[in-house]
Amino acid sequence: MQTIALALGAGGARGLAHIHAIQAFDDLGIKPKIVAGTSIGSIIGATACAGMSAVEITDHIYSKTDSPLTLVSDMFAVRPKSFKSFLAEGGLRIGELNLERILEVFMPEGLPEAFADLEIPLKIAATDYYGQETTVFEDGSLLSAMAASAAMPAVFLPVKRGNRYFIDGSATNPCPLNLLEGTADHIIAIDVSGGTSGKPSERPSKIDAMLASSQMMQMSIVDHAAAQHPQVALLRPPVDHYRALDFLKTKEILAETAALRDEVKHQIDRFLLQSE
Repeated sequence: MQTIALALGAGGARGLAHIHAIQAFDDLGIKPKIVAGTSIGSIIGATACAGMSAVEITDHIYSKTDSPLTLVSDMFAVRPKSFKSFLAEGGLRIGELNLERILEVFMPEGLPEAFADLEIPLKIAATDYYGQETTVFEDGSLLSAMAASAAMPAVFLPVKRGNRYFIDGSATNPCPLNLLEGTADHIIAIDVSGGTSGKPSERPSKIDAMLASSQMMQMSIVDHAAAQHPQVALLRPPVDHYRALDFLKTKEILAETAALRDEVKHQIDRFLLQSE
């Protein structure tokens, strides 16, 4: 039986589209041999590697994002537990939430604490801030690795793991397809970096231009990686006009990217036919 590895890229709420890729594998009754994820890709990847189906992942996300009141209630639960922890996180500041504590509240109950307890091997890409390079996590605490990989600058605090500080893996490896070289017969990569949207005749706003410039840089990194690994099937669902924190648009994002499910299935079929 031919094996397939799956790379899930960074993109915040845009990465909810990854669920369709998981659903494609579920539909065919197969599992990826290994998964590599960056940022939201590491989070969706971790739930799938823990044995959750796409339907279970979707139901859990709906339960957390279905209304602003639910989000506010859950966010209140992630406040510092003591004045000591408040000071340890930098004291009074604007923005920069503790993503490790947020994930403790938002991740499904029963998610394994360590990589070793996952059903499917997982690689998580984060950016070593001072090392200015990608670090790959494959063992130890799963939650801290996900937080490190998804620590979006100015939104979440850099995450300390060991004696190093990490920020969002999208800074150096937005779609970690290169981490899967030699791990399986075939590789499918889902890039949700996003790009520009709107009418070409209209001047983009300051915020849109700032956000899109980061997304375009990430796409360039992914394109370069894909050029170095031409055997990888790189798929890009239509997520350009969504922002990274658009989690209240979960249903809209999933509806608009639903075609990815069949695209992944068709790609799996092509891989399997090539091997016959």
